[in-house]
Amino acid sequence: MTDAISLKLTHIVQDYPSPDGGLPNRVIDDVSLAFDGPGINMLLGPSGCGKSTLLRMMGGVRPNDVVTPTAGDIEINGVRCDEAHDDVITVFQRYSNRPDLSVFENVAFPFRFALWKKRVERAEWTKRVHATIDAVGLGDKEKLLPSQLSGGQNQRVALARALVLQPRVLLMDEPFAALDAQTRGDMQELLINLHRQQPCLIVFVTHDVTEAMMLGDRVLVMSAQPGRIADDFTIEEKQPRSSLWLRSTAGVAMQQRILAQLQQTAGHGRVTVSV
Repeated sequence: MTDAISLKLTHIVQDYPSPDGGLPNRVIDDVSLAFDGPGINMLLGPSGCGKSTLLRMMGGVRPNDVVTPTAGDIEINGVRCDEAHDDVITVFQRYSNRPDLSVFENVAFPFRFALWKKRVERAEWTKRVHATIDAVGLGDKEKLLPSQLSGGQNQRVALARALVLQPRVLLMDEPFAALDAQTRGDMQELLINLHRQQPCLIVFVTHDVTEAMMLGDRVLVMSAQPGRIADDFTIEEKQPRSSLWLRSTAGVAMQQRILAQLQQTAGHGRVTVSV
């Protein structure tokens, strides 16, 4: 869907109680961001900097045992988001495909729920499911079970299950991190192609500098805990981007800019450069 969509975070703070009853542990410190319209926005930072916590807030995921966020507001199209939002779909690193369901049944699974039954008629969602499975390159595997698929194919199923709902906001929490280098590259290319066909607002969490540079229209660099926005820039190079561009003067300078920002912050969270 290409109609207007905005996602705004204002002065987000997240504290967690200390196990020993001392001062709370601050994970995110005064983060303000605004996203408007379709695009791939990469949220890059070391492990433990609060990227995934921030992403879950954007999707309205609120744990029962802690106030989230501690301070600040999140708005979708100008309306405060305090719980799961119908226009926001999240894809996680663990694809969570039902082992007892076929590829078709896994992708069609959301349409078992009342919200989506009401929104989309059966004939329409059936058509969508077939088309989306074809789009992720699994058209000949609709009847197979997850155990009969590779890790990359299972992640394609999870991506199809999200895209079949035609989300206005798609949140992705390191969805390709567990894949081997070749499969990860294939999935990155697939995401770019699918986003071109079905534009939406994507926020993609990663700790891989190369992945951020290959996928991002915009890159947001977070500091180590407590997470803050250390840098925020757009990439003008058109997609798909090649490894040759990564090694170009512009690509190397951008990589050095990112690494310099990360090295200025304290902490020992993991960040990778995959090429």
